[in-house]
Amino acid sequence: TGATLLEEIEDLVNLVYSTGNKNLTLLVCTSSYPADPAEANLKRIATLQEKFGVSVGVSDHTLGIGVALGAIALGATVVEKHLTLSRNDLGADSAFSLEPHEFAKLVEEGKSTAASLGVPDWRISPSETESRRLRRSLYIVQDVRAGDLVSEENLRAIRPGAGLSPKHFD
Repeated sequence: TGATLLEEIEDLVNLVYSTGNKNLTLLVCTSSYPADPAEANLKRIATLQEKFGVSVGVSDHTLGIGVALGAIALGATVVEKHLTLSRNDLGADSAFSLEPHEFAKLVEEGKSTAASLGVPDWRISPSETESRRLRRSLYIVQDVRAGDLVSEENLRAIRPGAGLSPKHFD
């Protein structure tokens, strides 16, 4: 989609669909080399997903892996990056291409980014169970007799979280 208008993309999608092919992935692209991350416009991923109901990825010509990871976080299903064995080769795309160790880092961090997206509903993660148990609760920390008032002197918010929530301190 580099250097295209939305209307041109719509024409392309319609042309592909007219062949009977509904298996289409569009790539958000800034067609400059290297591209400025400020012009990556990754929010276009959602625009293309909503408008065309297709899978969307990114064709990333920026330096580094940050833009690609941002695209994954925003729902990109495909990441296209240029790869070179060495930037010293002085190939046409070498200056903005990833070297193998950088590409490996993109794959590693991309998997982590995708896994981190999780689920939209709110729930306690299994790994948070112990943290929840270790929350603070209100406890009487001094001996009290029948008729004594609960006060700041004999009440503390301490762990574990098996007592009354500290929000009830007053």
